[in-house]
Amino acid sequence: QVQLVESGGGLVQAGASLRLSCAASGDTFSRSTTVGWFRQAPGREREFVAAIFRSYGRTYYADSVKGRFSISRDNAKNTVSLVMNSLKLEDTGVYYCAADSTIILSSLYEAQHWDYWGQGTQVTVSS
Repeated sequence: QVQLVESGGGLVQAGASLRLSCAASGDTFSRSTTVGWFRQAPGREREFVAAIFRSYGRTYYADSVKGRFSISRDNAKNTVSLVMNSLKLEDTGVYYCAADSTIILSSLYEAQHWDYWGQGTQVTVSS
């Protein structure tokens, strides 16, 4: 089992920056666990934002956030961060941390393939 707890959400103006954190714990969480972030806006499906694939450290981003968001992990502290710069109105939503030890690369972008989820943290970008 893996437990994930997000923090760092809030209300910001467009163009601002925000840093989300995810604290991970549990027997099966390790350096080889793939970690990622998804978001969900009202009335929309949960969508992929970014991920770090297993222990290789290679990162993947949704086209909509490339160049603005950066995902990183601290294996010593079992934390995953998402730095969000130049925030836009369309970045508004609940942001979820996700983890999975066996997910394959082709399934990375689909929420239904991830095993573990945090409770989410709200990010609201205003004009």
